Amino acid sequence: MSNYKALEELVNIDSPTGYTAKAGKYIYDYLVALGYKPEYTNKGAVRCALGDKPTLAIAAHVDTLGAIVSGIKVDGTLHFSPLGGLLLTSAEGEYVNIITLSGQVYTGTLLFDDPSAHANHKRETEKRSLDNMHIRIDEEVYTKEDVAKLSIQIGDIIAFEPRYREYANGFIKSRFMDNKAGCFVLFEIARYCKEKGIAPPVELFFSNYEEVGHGGTVGYSDTISELLVIDMGVLGEACEGTEVRCSICAKDSSGPYDYEFRKKLVALADVNKIPYAIDVYPYYGSDGSAALRAGKDYKVALIGPGVAASHGVERTHKKGIQATIDLCLRYMEGK
Repeated sequence: MSNYKALEELVNIDSPTGYTAKAGKYIYDYLVALGYKPEYTNKGAVRCALGDKPTLAIAAHVDTLGAIVSGIKVDGTLHFSPLGGLLLTSAEGEYVNIITLSGQVYTGTLLFDDPSAHANHKRETEKRSLDNMHIRIDEEVYTKEDVAKLSIQIGDIIAFEPRYREYANGFIKSRFMDNKAGCFVLFEIARYCKEKGIAPPVELFFSNYEEVGHGGTVGYSDTISELLVIDMGVLGEACEGTEVRCSICAKDSSGPYDYEFRKKLVALADVNKIPYAIDVYPYYGSDGSAALRAGKDYKVALIGPGVAASHGVERTHKKGIQATIDLCLRYMEGK
């Protein structure tokens, strides 16, 4: 039975894309504690061979959505620029950490300009944009000079509070299930192999720039020929997936995934009675997409637990996570 403490701990480590070193260290230390010998790539991703000369890489990304300080306003609030595909309508009202270059952390809130309902009667009808939103700092700052005294400057990282909640009925509600739930799948694969005393020719790969499109381009071992990407399954009116199943992606915005690879995964799910759905994701790309664009001669497949309200306040279920773990393990048995 999986213990989800590691998922909660990883979720609570701020890791907007471009600021993932602390989360990477957590992953590295977790694998070391299991008895593995992980290593960092030059870009700061973490890879870990479960056995000699791995031919299959199973990848998930640890970087999340976030923002970066792009300017300081005359009233002491902050302009911001998104890191990844941040949804402003979902991010409005969220608490944030503002992380300076020196490591000082200040708290704040992402807000619409002139946000008081008692002062601005248009606040419910105006479209949200980067031009009419700001970060309010939880300090006595009212001018640019006040902010400068805090050593907050352009380029400082803005991380959103994840608000992790785990319920007795199996639901997990939190930001960043995309894709820390996928990282947890890799944790469980590593734990299973160590407990069973097996060392398959498999490499676990935790990328750190997926949200901006180049996380999966480089860093794999030279012996890799197959890439199984674990990322969130899309839920929506046009999709068949649910939170309690493993989603198998046939095609996303970058094109189709390897047909034979997908066929094997579907057959394994059927034989082993693993709940799944096959879907096409119209507005989606993955580390697998990035690897193929980078010219990797890999067979690539994409699966993952269904995640509701992607890039918002997301929700998944332990059944969907376990189904994804099970499908990975069944595929690995043939390696």
